[in-house]
Parts: sequence; C-alpha cells; structure tokens
Amino acid sequence: MKLLEGKTALVTGGSRGIGAAIVKRMAANGANVAFTFLSSEEKAKALADAVANETGVKVQCYRSDASDFQQSADLVAAVLADFGQIDILVNNAGITRDNLMLRMTEEQWDEVIHTNLKSVFNLTKQVLRPMLKARGGSIINISSIVGVTGNAGQANYAASKAGMIGFTKSVAKEVGSRNIRCNAIAPGFIETEMTEALDEKTKEAYFANIPMKRFGKGEEVADVCVFLGSEMAGYISGQVISVCGALNT
Repeated sequence: MKLLEGKTALVTGGSRGIGAAIVKRMAANGANVAFTFLSSEEKAKALADAVANETGVKVQCYRSDASDFQQSADLVAAVLADFGQIDILVNNAGITRDNLMLRMTEEQWDEVIHTNLKSVFNLTKQVLRPMLKARGGSIINISSIVGVTGNAGQANYAASKAGMIGFTKSVAKEVGSRNIRCNAIAPGFIETEMTEALDEKTKEAYFANIPMKRFGKGEEVADVCVFLGSEMAGYISGQVISVCGALNT
C-alpha cells in the first residue's frame, strides 16, 4: 500500500518549484491532489494532467490567491465539493521581496507578510472544521531555514517564516486532541530556476557554507511532506524539520 493512498492533499503554490515536487511526490504515493496557482493556467493544467496520467490518481488545479481570505474559503469549499475530503494541507505559497532594512519599503514588508504568513492563517482556518469533523488531518507549513537563523536583507521574509513556526506550534497544541497534526519544514538552499542561473563560482561560494556541499532538491523537501502526511508520522506534531544539508545544526 502506498503511504498516502485514500487521502486527499491540498497544496498551495503547487505549479512550480518545491510545490510542484510536492504535488508529484504525494500523487506518486497514492494521494489525490488539489493544488493552487496564480499566474500560468496553461502550465498548471499541464502539470495536473501529466501527474494524473502518470499516477492514476485525481489531480486538479485551482486559480486562487492564498493571501486572500475569501478566495481561501471559496477554494476549500470547491476542493471539498470536488474531492469530498481534505486530509492534508500543505501551506507552500510564498514570495520574497529582499532588501536591506534601511531600504526596505512598507510595501515590501506588507506584501511578504501578507502572502507568506496571512495565507497560512487563511487556509488553516478553512480546513480545520472539516478536519475536526473527520477527527484527523495533517497540516504542513513550508517555512525556511531563514525563519530559524535570520538572514541579512531578508527581515520581512525571515519574520514571515519565523511566524509560521510559532503558528505551527500553537495550532499543534490546540487541535492535537482531535488527532490533527501540524508541523513545519524549514528548507535550506534548494535547487530552483534561480539557482540554475548561478555561475559555478557563485555556487561554490554557497557550497562553502553548506556541510553537504550541494543545494537540496525539491523532491527531498517533498519526501518529508509525504512522511508528515502519512500515518508513519502519527505521533509527530508541533515540530520543525530542517532540510538544509546541515547548514543549521
């Protein structure tokens, strides 16, 4: 039996990067998957069709802004109507607007906090009621190692990701008695379109600070999501799991 067989997962920001890797891994492990996108409907639908054809599970994409409370409510209602249940929520949607604190604008601060942190409140708020009714569920928040260590030029991003960790621990304590688990993952440097554009000298400079001497892969974050969404993690809640190649120990 596959680890997530019979479960339905909702993944925000699932059309590319880590989010797309999570969609693929969860589907490969038997979950039906709903995921959100904002910009490219064509790309999102192509991903949904490809994953569904490859795995044989139901995969469907939804245009939705996770930072908007009403859109989040409408999304969860639509997914419940289409899938009948939500067993796993992965709060993955996020942005960066990097700048030194002296130069950071109010707009850059607000946009990151709104997108990265308020979205986690929005979606978690909406899935809790059906999870409480089902007396079970797993909420997985994709934070960042920067939320643990901080990083110059990323005060807004670090604050949003650190806020996700505090939120995770609080929700875990609130709903643990109902068999709902809430955990966070803190990725380090992960291979993305941005890292692919770096020259070798720049990459080596990054690798010098990473004990494992490489960037992580989206699939390596996704594998932790599969584990946390499965019954194998049945007694794990309120935790932050770093996927960072020992960057932070």
